[in-house]
Amino acid sequence: MKSEKTAEPKPRVTLIGCEIARVDLEFIYEGPLPECEGCSVRKACHNLHPGRKYRIVGVRKTRHPCSVHHNEACAVEVVESPVRALIGADMAIRNTRIVFDGSCTRKGCENFCLCNPDGAIPGERYVVADVIGNAPAPCEKGRILQLVDLRGV
Repeated sequence: MKSEKTAEPKPRVTLIGCEIARVDLEFIYEGPLPECEGCSVRKACHNLHPGRKYRIVGVRKTRHPCSVHHNEACAVEVVESPVRALIGADMAIRNTRIVFDGSCTRKGCENFCLCNPDGAIPGERYVVADVIGNAPAPCEKGRILQLVDLRGV
C-alpha cells in the first residue's frame, strides 16, 4: 500500500541570529531591513519568501558578523512550515492546490486567527497538506469551514 504522506521539502540554508538559532524554532520571514544594505552576506540572509513560515531543521557552525543581530548570524537549514488555517469546506481536499483567501475582517470572531493565520499570504497558492477537521467555532458569516494544514507551492 502506497503512503499518501507528502515528501519533506529540501532544506534551504539561510542566516538567523545566533542567539535564537535553535532546531524546531518556527518564524515568519519578514524581509530585509535597511541595516542589511551593503552587507556582504545579504543574499544568504534574504533567500526566503517574505510572509511565509519556516522551521529550523539544522544549525551549522558558520557565523557571520551582523548589524541586525548583535551576537552574529548563524547559518541554519530551514524548511517551509505548514500553516494551520481555516478554509471553505469545498476546498478542503488533501493534495489540492488552492489560492488562499484570508479575506475575513471580523477581528472579534473566535476563528479570526485561523482564517487569517501568520505565514499564509492572501492570493498566494498553497497545497492542502492535511485536513484536520471542523472549525473550532461556527463562522460568524455562516460559511462552512474546515481546519487544514497548508504548504506553499
